[in-house]
Amino acid sequence: MRVIIQRVSQASVTVEGQKTADIQKGLLVLVGIEDADTQEDIDWLTGKIIKMRIFGDENDVMNCSVQDVDGDIIVVSQFTLHASTKKGNRPSYIKAAKPDFAIPMYENFVKSLEKEFGKKIQTGIFGADMKVNLLNDGPVTIVMDSKNRE
Repeated sequence: MRVIIQRVSQASVTVEGQKTADIQKGLLVLVGIEDADTQEDIDWLTGKIIKMRIFGDENDVMNCSVQDVDGDIIVVSQFTLHASTKKGNRPSYIKAAKPDFAIPMYENFVKSLEKEFGKKIQTGIFGADMKVNLLNDGPVTIVMDSKNRE
């Protein structure tokens, strides 16, 4: 699984003119799923995302997690995170999981985050044409890949 975590002061997702998610301070998490992903990948990323200290404390030092600041989280599926640009100018998405595998993994990822976070996670709609609006705070953007745990 690949994720892009963005610290935001505001974010929302709109599908066909309807807002499906809307938060103020928190995280916007874009997630890409591949066929090799397992529950272990979900568990590892969940722990990292919830506990990642990327919010400022009273001294404006990044010592607080999204839980510590009572923030919110939006998760948006994004198969393009598995794009390969090795050949030619048109990206290949062959590594991205097909919906029959990706949808249950995505749903498990959201449920795992909710369980660890103790709050409802807002989402886009899997596979939909989404309009994602965000105000990146910092900017702080973290890229993580559960297959390359750096």
